[in-house]
Amino acid sequence: MSGFRSIGTLRQTRTPRPTRRLLAAALSLPLAFTALLTTGASSSAAGPASGPTAIVSMGDSYISGEAGRWRGNSLTDSGSRYGSDRAWTGSGYDPSLVYGPTAANGCHRSDSAEVRSATGTTQALINIACSGATTQNVFRASSGGTSFKGEAPQADQLAGIAAANNVKVIALSVGGNDLGFANIITACATDYLVWYSYCHDDQQAVVDAKIDTVMRDVGKSVDEIRAVMSAAGYAASDYRIVLQSYPSPIPRAAENRYTESGWSRVNTGGCPFWNKDSDWARDSLVPQIADRLKGVAAAKGTQFLDLRDMLQGREVCAKQSRLVNATQPPSATSSEWARWIDSDSTQGPVQESMHPNYYGQLGQGRCLSLIYAVPAAGGSSGYTCRNTAGADASGIYLTAS
Repeated sequence: MSGFRSIGTLRQTRTPRPTRRLLAAALSLPLAFTALLTTGASSSAAGPASGPTAIVSMGDSYISGEAGRWRGNSLTDSGSRYGSDRAWTGSGYDPSLVYGPTAANGCHRSDSAEVRSATGTTQALINIACSGATTQNVFRASSGGTSFKGEAPQADQLAGIAAANNVKVIALSVGGNDLGFANIITACATDYLVWYSYCHDDQQAVVDAKIDTVMRDVGKSVDEIRAVMSAAGYAASDYRIVLQSYPSPIPRAAENRYTESGWSRVNTGGCPFWNKDSDWARDSLVPQIADRLKGVAAAKGTQFLDLRDMLQGREVCAKQSRLVNATQPPSATSSEWARWIDSDSTQGPVQESMHPNYYGQLGQGRCLSLIYAVPAAGGSSGYTCRNTAGADASGIYLTAS
């Protein structure tokens, strides 16, 4: 299939259709270490007995903080985008205001990333996840792990963190990039914009062909983490691993505020997907991945945090949410909690597309805070995290699953 060749370029071989925001590249999805993002962490060797307590986040863009720059979505391409762009300086844009030094290498660890938003938990909140990372970027180098974006494998980074801190929880989000979730979204958008056809049938076959291998490697990622913690002197009862799934960034067809016909779904909403493909992604693909990750968590003895419904009603183009404009400022209660597709990169890099934004990350941080408060041996080992319609992150709640 022809179509996406490079970021910013969509080649059409059939009748062109007008659009302002054509998706033009594989997105850096579940789809982001130059410096550890810590709070109160000690640099001296301490370990599980005496170091500052810590939560560590590892994995990919859905936990690194990708898209934390944005508070909702706005159509304007100038200024602060009606207050939605947190990188606005008053005269230009500085992504490092949000992503710190990782704005440069693309890991995009935002100040609102899940672990950074899990306040009221531990003394140190440490983020070594990186946008675009795969399971191979989590494994130790000695076990086949590889460096990514100039940073050592995350399990090797964890070794130093475990020695200097009393790590209580390790939150892991990984597998989406191995599965090719970015390519799936790209294919679905291309089929909407160019080919006038559906993606769910051929892309389901792609997922089915890969998913067993991906889940095996997710399980190996857990094993790698345990090996590092054991070498650092931790007993299994000293810490917990929380394996989490992915939230759906797009709504079901019936919950989309734009009609399937016409161009408002793309030009205004930034969600170029057919109804049937939207329903497949929301009710088949995301649940399939979540259910398989839950199985890995059960097999490996970790807690499971199910985020499949965390953005319900807050997705890109969802009826219950609205765009930011001159009369409707950014709002945690009514703005979208996910970043739309902006493949023209008129409002920042395309890799931010289809990720939980600032508000969504505050919500995920609340999810992590809540599961942190649940004892490992107390009740269910799996929890589903949901939001409350019309409320901010304080309305986030867990149910045993």
